[in-house]
Amino acid sequence: MLESTASPPIGLRWRSSSWFTTIVVGLGITTDLLVYSIIIPVLPFQLQELGYSGVSGLVGWLLFAYSAGLALFTIPIAVLSERWGARRWPLIVGLLILVGSQVMMMEAPTYWVMCLARIIQGFASSIVWVLGLALLCDCTPASSVGQKLGFAMMGLSVGSIVGPPVGGALYERFGFRGPFIFGIGCSVADLVGRIVIIERKDALRWAQTGAPAAPGGLEEGRSSPSVVSPPDAVARTISNSSSRKPHFSAVQVLHKLRRSPRAIVTVFMTFVWGYVLFAQEPTMPLHLEDNYGLSSSKVGLIYLAGVIPTLFSSPITGWYTDYKGAEWAISWSLLLGLPWWAVITIDGHLALFIVAYCFENLFVSGVVSPLTAELAAVARDIEGVGYAHVYGAFNLAYGIGSSMYDHLTRGWLAVCLLALGLSVMSLTLAFCYTGERPLGRRLLDLLRKRTRKAEPAAPET
Repeated sequence: MLESTASPPIGLRWRSSSWFTTIVVGLGITTDLLVYSIIIPVLPFQLQELGYSGVSGLVGWLLFAYSAGLALFTIPIAVLSERWGARRWPLIVGLLILVGSQVMMMEAPTYWVMCLARIIQGFASSIVWVLGLALLCDCTPASSVGQKLGFAMMGLSVGSIVGPPVGGALYERFGFRGPFIFGIGCSVADLVGRIVIIERKDALRWAQTGAPAAPGGLEEGRSSPSVVSPPDAVARTISNSSSRKPHFSAVQVLHKLRRSPRAIVTVFMTFVWGYVLFAQEPTMPLHLEDNYGLSSSKVGLIYLAGVIPTLFSSPITGWYTDYKGAEWAISWSLLLGLPWWAVITIDGHLALFIVAYCFENLFVSGVVSPLTAELAAVARDIEGVGYAHVYGAFNLAYGIGSSMYDHLTRGWLAVCLLALGLSVMSLTLAFCYTGERPLGRRLLDLLRKRTRKAEPAAPET
């Protein structure tokens, strides 16, 4: 809990800073992806050890159980977080639940216990995604939210890169419990950051001004030093401000978001991003084996080559979002990624395939930073809609989109063409609806202005 308002906690400035929050949230995303992916390579072997047959289908249901937990609990978490105005303590509780789900999965004697553990893990992950991103936006000024989200989203790539190979190596050396113990250790390191962090609303209790501090936290220093109030007055100001904030039910929030084309388009593009990010995973190994005769180890190297460029795309597009706007960053990422979806279907040289796969992943991953920044802008523009609400919608759309790959018609060409079509649709919608002044509206205004200039002046009478 908070320390006495008469004595600020040690390290108040850096513990409440937007950069420290970015590190903590990024570590949380990394841990979540690592814990999710580290056990996927070893699940088939454990199921066989327990005496089950049809292992491939059973693993698919375990992945679905995680997605189900993610989807079921996202909306309640978002609504309750905004109603209670709490981020830090739910994040700590969520991480403890994540550790518990790992222990449960590690010691599961039967398949149904494994499914239950994956559902609980999905619940814990929804807390990380919804409240972590909301916490980051709480303490970050709007002018740099894209950059901070971009750095935090690097955790997606880091967790995806580290998880599977480390899981396989630990399984071979220490058995089934090895990957879980490593994941629990990473979770403990993540827990330290969540305990140390100070929420902006709590940091303001020790602020030196009667007015609320800058959105970026205490380090921004934008409040006037000439207006000084005691900490108790600041606390009362925060309390009164919080009490006046309207609280809406999930249905009311959904209605408000439904009336915003900007919000609907962003959520749809999140669904598309979740699909195209994972759509190729089930079919690519078979495609590479049939066309190039590659073994599983070489397929793994190609996966790794495709993930490495994504380490750079999120920070770059996050910075570009702050510089030019989400409408530009999303449109460029989608447009530059389109050709590679077609190139990757060509049965040519393996080098061409690898280059296309790397560029495709680079631009697909570049969409996530401007998408999350756009949702933050939506939350700021709609009264009664908070960051947890919009990131709840983001998490739900991403969870559904990322689990669609296993339920759609198989086939490498079909998967790539569907992703291409969805990307074209998303590009069109982004052009028309993304940003405060969408690119389509800007183009129409420019054409009207040029038309008016080209029209001859009316003759004087």
